[in-house]
Amino acid sequence: MKILIRNGHVIDPANKIDARNDVFIAAGRIVGVGQAPNGFTANRTIDADRLIVAPGLIDLSARLREPGFEHKATLESELTAAVAGGITSLACPPDTEPPLDEPGLVEMLKHRARNLNLAHVYPHGALTIKLKGQTLTEMGELAEAGCVAFSQANTMVQDTQVLLRALQYAATFGHSVWLQPQDSYLAREGVAHDGEVASRLGLAGIPVLAETVAIATVLQLVRSTGVRLHFARISSAAGLALIDEARAGGLKVTCDVSVNHLHLCDVDIGYFNTHCRLQPPLRSHSDRDALRRALADGRIDALCSDHTPVDDDAKQVPFGEAESGATGLELLLPLTLKWAREMKLPMSTALARITSDAARVLGIAAGTLSPGAAADLCIFDPRAAARVTRESLKSQGKNSPFLGLELTGWTRYTLAGGHVVFEQR
Repeated sequence: MKILIRNGHVIDPANKIDARNDVFIAAGRIVGVGQAPNGFTANRTIDADRLIVAPGLIDLSARLREPGFEHKATLESELTAAVAGGITSLACPPDTEPPLDEPGLVEMLKHRARNLNLAHVYPHGALTIKLKGQTLTEMGELAEAGCVAFSQANTMVQDTQVLLRALQYAATFGHSVWLQPQDSYLAREGVAHDGEVASRLGLAGIPVLAETVAIATVLQLVRSTGVRLHFARISSAAGLALIDEARAGGLKVTCDVSVNHLHLCDVDIGYFNTHCRLQPPLRSHSDRDALRRALADGRIDALCSDHTPVDDDAKQVPFGEAESGATGLELLLPLTLKWAREMKLPMSTALARITSDAARVLGIAAGTLSPGAAADLCIFDPRAAARVTRESLKSQGKNSPFLGLELTGWTRYTLAGGHVVFEQR
């Protein structure tokens, strides 16, 4: 199949392209931007006039809920939501049921995703068996099965000797480790940021100290082992400052932030809005603003949806009993564009955080429209406005703190491997 995308405004941050261009696709690859290859005759033409043509978006954290949690979502429902949001590649944490701690489970997930022929799925393997933090997994076998990194999902290894051994093993064989920094003892029984809002509402707090203690500990272990480490979902200015200091000292670590923490703070909990029950918790207004600035200047490497579909029953309970998480695959693009407009940033900078920068962090060949690259593209209308409703979300999870909000910038076409996998009709 040969496809011509004509008259679009091409924004490819990896190649510093930001201009009106045609894009030419053949055999699932980009074969030209701007000038047609010799003898190129399109089987299909997509008119992208007044639309933005960008590399397919890359989401660094999206729970697909299979295997084990099909009552919350299915692989098909969530990958359908992903391509509707312009996402062509996504990483999924290992906290399925059972966790992704055996090669057979990873191979099954990859096989199911390939058969659906929608977005590309890059699983993270469990760092420890059953995510219990006690016994290391066979990382080599999991990597051969398709895992691109290893993590503990939302938990930390409490035994620092086990964590040291895990990082040493990963460093020896060149594996990347992703950790969400939160000291489980300091966060124990907490459900919201430890601040004025939690006190007023009578909610058990999780102090910023839970994040900074975990980051400080991990950084010491990284210095000792030299492992490639990524901090997932930074939530505080103090935590970010520790990472900045470590980088200034020559330590090579990366970090990301969720789109929820980019726009929301603990005040948005309001009167116990369980859609704002997140992990890590929404922090203070000043923390949120610090994260927004750090993402803009590149101190935070990438942005993710932290997509976590939850069934209605798990949210329609008191705040302290509600399950953490928010759906976000379809909202990643419009919320990224919203942040860029508010920060007065070029669209190319915003798109870089969810394309080429995310690809670099994940360590995959994606997020670019270079000739020869896989034809994964997101074509969107930057002016299209729509209200977020339960009915408009294709994800099986309808749990979003942004329900009712009108957002601008929605996907019109998504191409994965040179095939149109989503088309707004």
